Amino acid sequence: MAGDLLGQTVDRVQFRVERGKVLELARATRATDPRHVDAGAATADGHPDSLATATHVVVAGHHRDQQAFVAALGLELRRIVVGSVSWSYERPLVVGDDLVGTRRVVGDETREGRRGTNRVVTLETDFVDATGAVAVRQREVLIERGTP
Repeated sequence: MAGDLLGQTVDRVQFRVERGKVLELARATRATDPRHVDAGAATADGHPDSLATATHVVVAGHHRDQQAFVAALGLELRRIVVGSVSWSYERPLVVGDDLVGTRRVVGDETREGRRGTNRVVTLETDFVDATGAVAVRQREVLIERGTP
């Protein structure tokens, strides 16, 4: 199956950047920039509202059917580890943004490891705003560990 899924869409998710979640994530990540917790500081800096923290799109996971996407990839959940996650921002996210994330397979290969053959799946999610412009691109690498 490795390589067969290249370019395929795995799932779509839609959510709004909510003030309460921005405040919660700012506290959890110990963000010190006042533009995350004070809309006045953000607007004084030229933004329409408070800024989301850098990893805010992780909220998408709460709106996704994780088991369905793992099944669509043909992976075994108990053998998956996250190799890496990175974000590339085209613009800051602000409270009130409505985002639609489309996750697709951009890499799917097998590699020999110490414990057998591992499958490495690379996913990219484009989070587009209400204008259809990409606001954030997330890249994830999932590793399905081989069996001994």
